Amino acid sequence: MKFLVADDHDLVREAIGSFIETEGAVDVFLAADLDEALKAIDEQGAFDLVLLDYNMPGMNGLEGLGKAIAQNGGKPVAILSGSASRSTAEEAIRAGAAGFVPKTLGSKSMVMAAKFMAQGEIFAPFNFMQKMGQPEDVKTGLTQREQQVLRGIAEGKSNKEIARDYDLQEVTVKLHVKTLSRKLDARNRTHAAMIARDRELI
Repeated sequence: MKFLVADDHDLVREAIGSFIETEGAVDVFLAADLDEALKAIDEQGAFDLVLLDYNMPGMNGLEGLGKAIAQNGGKPVAILSGSASRSTAEEAIRAGAAGFVPKTLGSKSMVMAAKFMAQGEIFAPFNFMQKMGQPEDVKTGLTQREQQVLRGIAEGKSNKEIARDYDLQEVTVKLHVKTLSRKLDARNRTHAAMIARDRELI
């Protein structure tokens, strides 16, 4: 896989690019503004994931997002930001972004989020997701995919087995486990399964 990280702050751009490349075992290309990012896409072909800093030169709000999505041939493009509001994150995802990634995410979480989006899933921090109108079951408060993953956990299946059952990547399952555990206030996957049984969620 190959990713593109575009940010006008040299240290931030290089740091994010470095730990995604190291932790994620992918090729990472860097750009300092939107024009450089679009040029890189033109020269290298579509990237598996493009991360765009919301405030860098050329973005003009979410206008730059639309340009990058069009240039990247339908492959995932996400917004990276250290300060954007919840409403901006919601607007970006409605506009077609693959996700909203805070620069404050830890390296392992950043890599997991990047891989998650590269597989075609939408990523946003939990406190954003809660208010974004994503389809959730009224009874359980979980999305259909989270319920499927929870059912797999309750059946004692590993992430790899659950991924195989639903034709997902293992990293995607890991993120769903993390999200549903937060929603259920579960300490770990075993606790999540216990809560699910107690509340008759599955």
